[in-house]
Amino acid sequence: MKKHIPNFITCLNLFSGCIAAVYGINAVEISDLKVVTYLMLLAAFFDFIDGFAARLLNAPSIIGKELDSLADMVSFGFVPGVILFTILKHSLAPDYQYLAYSGFIVTIFSALRLAKFNVDERQTDRFIGVPTPINALFIGSFAFILDSYPIINWVLEHPPFFIFLLIIIQSYLLVCELPLIALKFKSFDWQSNKLRYILIISSMVFIILFKFAAVPLILLIYILLSLVEYKVSPE
Repeated sequence: MKKHIPNFITCLNLFSGCIAAVYGINAVEISDLKVVTYLMLLAAFFDFIDGFAARLLNAPSIIGKELDSLADMVSFGFVPGVILFTILKHSLAPDYQYLAYSGFIVTIFSALRLAKFNVDERQTDRFIGVPTPINALFIGSFAFILDSYPIINWVLEHPPFFIFLLIIIQSYLLVCELPLIALKFKSFDWQSNKLRYILIISSMVFIILFKFAAVPLILLIYILLSLVEYKVSPE
């Protein structure tokens, strides 16, 4: 019975992603996308503890690994595409509504990222390219940023070039050959985990100060610290 618990938790990730997608598609205002981001956070929580449960119960499985990727594809691949589609749909002039479908380019690259992760043996102790949950929450944070900081609404001006640029950049970061820190602790001493602790502490400080608006800053720090680690120990 215990071997099915991790897979059940993974299914909760998938279920949260399905609900998030429905909320995103039916969003009337951009502010309605906040619910979608909260549901992605819930999915990310389940995504974290399913692996933890598998290790704790000593119940790893090949099916569990594949199921995890399929759930992530919905929660952190399709849902971010829905968010971008909805933002663009509310921003574009009527004659250019078809361009809103470009938001699903991120979904395509998320699929490529997940497929690459499943076969890339280099990604046991670090990531190559931005993980889909981080990318998804970065995109989800824009619902809060646009609602909390009206001055930033210039990004939605017609045509919303910033959103299109965001789609290109995030799609590239998903599949690029950029080594990034994985929060996997072999030990908890400061010296060997210094950059990980800096990332965690700075992230907590930014979240306290800026809430969801901190996510872009956290992503930037994450990439910069990873570049530092890679430069120090490229092997």
